[in-house]
Amino acid sequence: MRPAPARTPLPPALAAPPMRLTVHNTTVEKILTRTSGYLRTVASHSLQPYRGCSFGQTLCGAFCYVQHSRHLLSGRPWGTFLDVRTNAAASYLRSARAEAEWARRTGMPFGIFLSSVTDPFPPQEKQFGVTAALLEAMRERPPQQLIVQTHSPLVTEAIPRLRALQAAGVELRVQVTIETDRERLPGLPAPPASVRRRFEACRALKAAGLRTVVAVAPLLPIQDSRAFFRAVAEAADAVVIDHFVGGDGSARGTRTLRTALPDAMKTVEPRSVTLEYRDEMVLRAREFLPGRVGVGIDGFAGRYA
Repeated sequence: MRPAPARTPLPPALAAPPMRLTVHNTTVEKILTRTSGYLRTVASHSLQPYRGCSFGQTLCGAFCYVQHSRHLLSGRPWGTFLDVRTNAAASYLRSARAEAEWARRTGMPFGIFLSSVTDPFPPQEKQFGVTAALLEAMRERPPQQLIVQTHSPLVTEAIPRLRALQAAGVELRVQVTIETDRERLPGLPAPPASVRRRFEACRALKAAGLRTVVAVAPLLPIQDSRAFFRAVAEAADAVVIDHFVGGDGSARGTRTLRTALPDAMKTVEPRSVTLEYRDEMVLRAREFLPGRVGVGIDGFAGRYA
């Protein structure tokens, strides 16, 4: 059974016209970043093929915590720029051996989270192929672990490269974000890809033998929780449920509270802004995925209850 789309229309007055996206070629000195904070127990390193994100004016961009990073924005509105790191693969090959050794000394596997402040598969990936080149570079110097995090169905085009890495012994997880079964929340833009297309991508990944995880992150109001988590169980190997309270990297969700998301959530389901709602959805998910439900940072690290 497929999750039913929301029937709540978007108020036209709240639908702001998109701003122009500027795409620039750039280079990066060191593509591998040693993790800290929220990701510290998830992987030893994060990796960003792009700087900025062309999904920044979609639903996920409306509440993305990166929009609060002055350093990354450099005065540019979130969602208006995408810097293409054309030398990303070369940078990876140049530093992978030393970074793997650093991870070993700290007692961690050499693991990569791809990606934490951008999406590795924006539409522009078809033109520039930065992520594709990185995956090829990883075949030459493979990490021990690779976690791919994306909103984009374009991840399916990477299936051959991902399977090759898995066959080479890389511990691989592909996590596709599906925050809700609703296509729209009142007053907010549409997601970068429909719920249907993202479920189709998950099914293709799973059918290819890749460990596939649905990331319900952040958890948004779900219209039919039984149908939704039944669909998740059919399309994926596990699910991660994360709430903006405790999950956006700030105390009590204060970053997200500065955005329009909480009010939109309360309009649809007042309880959805509470951790009690998250716990209710966790229990529902466990009905369909026993032993395969991760909550918050534990879920992103592959630790399931």
